[in-house]
Amino acid sequence: MSSSGSPTGDAQTAAGQIFALHTPNDSLVATGVRDTLPAGTAATLGRRVKAFFDANEGGPQLLVGAIPFSRRQNDYLVQPQEITRQRPETTPAALRSHGRWQVTSAPTRQGYADMVAEALRRIASTSLEKVVLARQLKVEADQLLDHAYVASRLARDSSVTAYAVPLPRAGGPLRTLVGGTPELLVAKRSNRVLSNPLAGSARRMADPQQDLAVSRQLSASEKNLREHAAVVECILDLLTPYCSQLVAPAGPSLQTTASMWHLGTQIEGTLKDDTVSAAELAALLHPTPAVGGLPTAAALALIDELEPFDRSFYAGAVGWVDRQGDGEWYIALRCGEICERSIALYAGAGIVAGSDPEAEAQETSAKFLALLEALGIDEQGVPLEETQP
Repeated sequence: MSSSGSPTGDAQTAAGQIFALHTPNDSLVATGVRDTLPAGTAATLGRRVKAFFDANEGGPQLLVGAIPFSRRQNDYLVQPQEITRQRPETTPAALRSHGRWQVTSAPTRQGYADMVAEALRRIASTSLEKVVLARQLKVEADQLLDHAYVASRLARDSSVTAYAVPLPRAGGPLRTLVGGTPELLVAKRSNRVLSNPLAGSARRMADPQQDLAVSRQLSASEKNLREHAAVVECILDLLTPYCSQLVAPAGPSLQTTASMWHLGTQIEGTLKDDTVSAAELAALLHPTPAVGGLPTAAALALIDELEPFDRSFYAGAVGWVDRQGDGEWYIALRCGEICERSIALYAGAGIVAGSDPEAEAQETSAKFLALLEALGIDEQGVPLEETQP
């Protein structure tokens, strides 16, 4: 563990970075890096966080950062120099021109539909029940991209949690994960625990009557209800040993963002041991079937086989944990990884028996909308007129 008084390595090079997390009800902005949690995988996160606070009594008693999608890869959490609870600017950042844009899809939409078709063959012939497959858009601009600007644009949608999280440099240029996620992985306050899984989605419509019809179709969709129930059941099974009481509604409710409808279920529980940290609970639940699949091992193996990119921190988690173990962790969705003039965007869809390859490809396009509109372009890189969510 590096000395609390003299940051080294990534901590030193990242000393001026800012972590920002703007939820619908609160904000946390962390400036600078005082120390860095020794890196490790999800299996050891809870123990490392406890050891860090046992050994470090100075500075803000808080760690902020990100957990990668893969449980085999290292997380990145830092102790900031300073924290504030300021809200973003009340006036959203005006759309900027970044010159010409170049967009490359990996895979193409047809390639993604082919991936879905292969997943459906595996579901029909093996024990696989669900797999979440993603695609990536690599976007290049003529000018440097400002992560704070992009995050402020995403924060226009008050129904999501907007974030900007610095990532480990690993000897290369600065990388920052920005996004606007609708999904809470887990929050913990004293002995109370909360999770709000989302599974089952549909694109919103500009026409109010069409939008209402879409929401009703989603609520009645057997395929989406089945997909959602599997996610909720998995989270309940994982949390049950930790809780003296755990409750969830009998069925999901509709939750909405500016661009999407989702099926969501709020799960609430009382912990048997209030010293269990939010970081340990996040590592316990991650990755949920909402971003991986079921059975977990088979789904993750198929993701590794079919997706032509490393998810890195996409579909991982971003958040914070304090000395008392309280904290909040959100699934890193509707996000992109900014590196100088480029940003890699990610969007995925859950594939179960009954999924339609073209419809799932359309769903990924719908999920790209929030970040593309924040950048001011469409999926082909064509500039958009300014819009409000």
